[in-house]
Amino acid sequence: MTREELKNVLNNNKFIYAIKDDSGLEKALYNDSKVVFVLYGTVMNICKIVKKLKDNNKTVFVHIDLIEGLSPKEVTVDFIINNTGTDGIISTKQALIKYASQKGLFTVQRFFLIDSLAYSNLLKQIKNPCLDIIEVLPACSTKIISKIVNLTDLPVIASGLIQDKDDIIEALKVGAIAVSGTNFDVL
Repeated sequence: MTREELKNVLNNNKFIYAIKDDSGLEKALYNDSKVVFVLYGTVMNICKIVKKLKDNNKTVFVHIDLIEGLSPKEVTVDFIINNTGTDGIISTKQALIKYASQKGLFTVQRFFLIDSLAYSNLLKQIKNPCLDIIEVLPACSTKIISKIVNLTDLPVIASGLIQDKDDIIEALKVGAIAVSGTNFDVL
């Protein structure tokens, strides 16, 4: 899959199932969305989780910072590549994003916008050629999401603290390409 094909997949899947447990996995397997963010697992079961999703024709991103038993090191990226068949990774760590990109994985860098320092950090990293997607949390920060969308050609995904459909609509209205969430009831 190319970056352009990935962008098309995101354009056609406005809600990305972010799964944090086996119950979420089961829901994600049998829904219309073709993109899934895996936010849980261990070194012992991540391969099985990704395989189930891939067997159901999902585009899968594994949040490698959240997989128990893996460390924030390049060998983790190698493990994910060699054992899971995932399409990409999610991380807050720029070094892992860079390494994963060099290895051919799609990359999502997650930014928690909790203050102006975090926002400044995002602005410094937004031009990073290793990034494929920017994920901004929380999704209710629509003013900031709008500014970020206007500063980059990269797809921006809004995520976190989604309470209802209005949160999804507002994030998409200000330019987010999609919204990621674990609250499947808001769909």
